[in-house]
Amino acid sequence: MAGKLHLLGLSDIEIGFVYSPMVVERFQNIDLIFSCGDLPYYYLEYVVSMLNVPMYYVRGNHASKVEFTSAGDRTNPWGAVNLHRRVLEDDTGLLLAGLEGSLQYNRGPYQYSQNEYWYMVYRLVPSLLLNKIRFGRYLDVFITHAPAWHIHDQSDRPHQGIKAFRWLIDVFQPAYFLHGHIHVLRNDTITRTQVGNTQILNVYGFREFEIDTPAKRSWQR
Repeated sequence: MAGKLHLLGLSDIEIGFVYSPMVVERFQNIDLIFSCGDLPYYYLEYVVSMLNVPMYYVRGNHASKVEFTSAGDRTNPWGAVNLHRRVLEDDTGLLLAGLEGSLQYNRGPYQYSQNEYWYMVYRLVPSLLLNKIRFGRYLDVFITHAPAWHIHDQSDRPHQGIKAFRWLIDVFQPAYFLHGHIHVLRNDTITRTQVGNTQILNVYGFREFEIDTPAKRSWQR
């Protein structure tokens, strides 16, 4: 019987007990970490070093191109893998992909138009089709900063969802679509939505979830 992988999503806001030695006991069973943006590099580096498991991330629209720290300038968090515009297989067998940023609303970095997001999503399609041929499925986890169109998004332009993300969910049905960007300030805020076979999760702050360990095909080592 296949086991379960324990996953942790982070986004947007630093949590006190996460940025402390308590993180080891609280998340001792985590197998993979995903950051959906707008978290400082020192925070991500601390978590990945304390839990000592792989971390994948995308940048949010408030990310700085360079982060200045006492250990030197950072253009990325040490020990984490940037998933932006990439499709890859993790050592656990999970198929992962991601896209950074939000809908363009000013001249800040990591902002894109709807058309630019369509272009980036379409560029992922050949790799997703190859996944289907090789593994029998397109994608397990897709991480973004912005939400999908009309799922957890808001009406103001900075927080509108991305139309291409909704199309990707409908067509390729990843097991999980993770996003941040939408701050959860009320108890009645919807943060989990099922669309077909896809669980859509807003991982604002932090969120734990599980996924079945992928079965290996006979020709895979």
